[in-house]
Amino acid sequence: MVDRSPKASFVSHLECSRTGERTEHDRFRTVSNANAPLLVRYDLDAVANAISKEELARRAPDMWRYREWLTLGPDDEIVSLGEPMTPLIPLPRLRRELGGGEILVKDEGRMPTGSFKARGLALAVSMAKAFGVKHIAMPTAGNAGAALAAYCARAGIKSTVFCPDDAPEITIREIAYHGADTILVNGLINHCGELVAAGAQETGCLDLSTLKEPYRLEGKKTMGLELAEQLGWRVPDVIFYPTGGGTGLIGMWKAFEELGAMGWIDAKRPRMVAVQSTRCGPLVRAFDAGHEEVIEPWEPVDTKIHGVRVPKPFGGRLCLQVMRESGGFGSMVDDDEAVAARAMIARDEGVHLCLEGAACFVAYRQELKNGRVKPDDEAVLFNCASGLKAGLPPGGRHIDRAKPVDFAGHGVQNGSDNNSGRQGR
Repeated sequence: MVDRSPKASFVSHLECSRTGERTEHDRFRTVSNANAPLLVRYDLDAVANAISKEELARRAPDMWRYREWLTLGPDDEIVSLGEPMTPLIPLPRLRRELGGGEILVKDEGRMPTGSFKARGLALAVSMAKAFGVKHIAMPTAGNAGAALAAYCARAGIKSTVFCPDDAPEITIREIAYHGADTILVNGLINHCGELVAAGAQETGCLDLSTLKEPYRLEGKKTMGLELAEQLGWRVPDVIFYPTGGGTGLIGMWKAFEELGAMGWIDAKRPRMVAVQSTRCGPLVRAFDAGHEEVIEPWEPVDTKIHGVRVPKPFGGRLCLQVMRESGGFGSMVDDDEAVAARAMIARDEGVHLCLEGAACFVAYRQELKNGRVKPDDEAVLFNCASGLKAGLPPGGRHIDRAKPVDFAGHGVQNGSDNNSGRQGR
């Protein structure tokens, strides 16, 4: 690893999220001396003097339009696979049916490798390359590993990825297909993380576990910057975000705070809702109990919503802090309800969500019903990955082309209907 000072014009320093201790941004840093996540701090007055909303609007519609808010210096190479601004898609039929306010889906499935993990890994791998890192390892439930493998391939950096052996098969294959050394573990993501930490200590490779370095957070922060810009430099009333490690939840809140400090948005902030499963909801449980930390890991973890299968997130304290500071909360949903909602939204709105995105809809629906979301609230639901990354039920009808077909009756003679039936809301 090369030790050098980056040419990041607007980075002031790194700060321990627990103690406030300052650290120089002179090499690829991991965690603070207190073994807590490091946060990047900027000279925001200098950022405000360097860029205007009008100039920003003229830039290419990608995540790198926010470069002044990121850690790369002007001479550092961007490792990119073409990270676009992702759309906000309204759900008008479901809005009318539920009787609530505007429902907007932020569709992160449009990102390279099909998930929002591309934002964080694009920046983290770019920083690793700028600092001369040669080998990166990480634990993953799937999508983060796919993004790491792809961006490391792009950067010419060796990657090793540890996955639970019951992670989605399509994602495991995607990771290996991009050339990563892909290791399956008979355990959960925290067990994979323990192996990554042990391997990093033995081999000297970089451990890129969630929030154990400050750069993925900054890449995920662009979701908040982008959302505010798309809404005309304002924020919605409430954001529903599928939360495992919590990098995006923390990163978006950081984006809103930085924009507010610069005077680009007013004092309003969205209520941040961490969406988890009834089969793995450590943040929701800790929040409801009034804890500042996740005290005990969630057991047993048997949810199939893979993006939230983190029994004790390393950044749990920061997630809970964001939920409280924003006036938000946590919402646990039933796995089967998320499966049913995913199918229903695809049929009724044409929007194909991943299971985590569908869980956000279920959370919105139940919180609207119980009153924690008001009928006139504008809500943004984060769809963290393409629906095509998740399994689909059998579909289609078979016909024998040599036999008569009952077109008028909408039936198929001598065939079978394999379409899955409509599932209730």
